[in-house]
Amino acid sequence: MSPNLKAIPLIVLGVLLNAAAQICLKKGLQAAGGMQLAAGPLFRLMLEPWVIAGLACYAVSVVVWLGALSMVQVNYAYPFLALGFIANALMARAFLGEAMTPMRWVALAVIVVGVGLQALSGRGH
Repeated sequence: MSPNLKAIPLIVLGVLLNAAAQICLKKGLQAAGGMQLAAGPLFRLMLEPWVIAGLACYAVSVVVWLGALSMVQVNYAYPFLALGFIANALMARAFLGEAMTPMRWVALAVIVVGVGLQALSGRGH
């Protein structure tokens, strides 16, 4: 298996963890009643379980991303981060009840095509 193919699961996992982090952070903000830039409320926000989960997802996604970058060039891996737009949109719809307009669905399809073309370029290392 080429380095490109071995890296793709790590890249996708990193993207999904990053998207999960966004959802967790949003749920944490909702649970905390929003964001306030005062020391007390900000400290309480940082102790909110959803916020902690979001930060943990970010931390793990960085480790996974480092693993992917050890296998392929940045200019091959980085465009896959565009899949985060898709993951975020789908997760926000599923877990936060956010709406998706037809134009957003079209935009996500264009992203999929672009990432697919990049993946087919085969220049990972």
